[in-house]
Amino acid sequence: MAHHVYILASRKDGAIYIGVTNDIIRRIYEHRIKAAPGFTSKYNITRLVWFEIYDDPTNAITREKELKKWKRSWKVELIEMQNPEWDDLYESICR
Repeated sequence: MAHHVYILASRKDGAIYIGVTNDIIRRIYEHRIKAAPGFTSKYNITRLVWFEIYDDPTNAITREKELKKWKRSWKVELIEMQNPEWDDLYESICR
């Protein structure tokens, strides 16, 4: 089973959120419909701008924790290496 580490953004250079899940389509959908109150709902963080895939949940969780400790500038650089325009990648993974 695949596990994903992902970054959501409210907009380019806006608020960002880092998470981990074993069902990225379901989880991003939950963020988009604001299924649970919290940081992403409060700041309208719904745009999937980056993700990585892992086979092992422990590695995915370790990566998530590592990224959460990074400086914002490092996170922005990571996003822009794969997605320079901060496009919403959600539709592309739903196909």
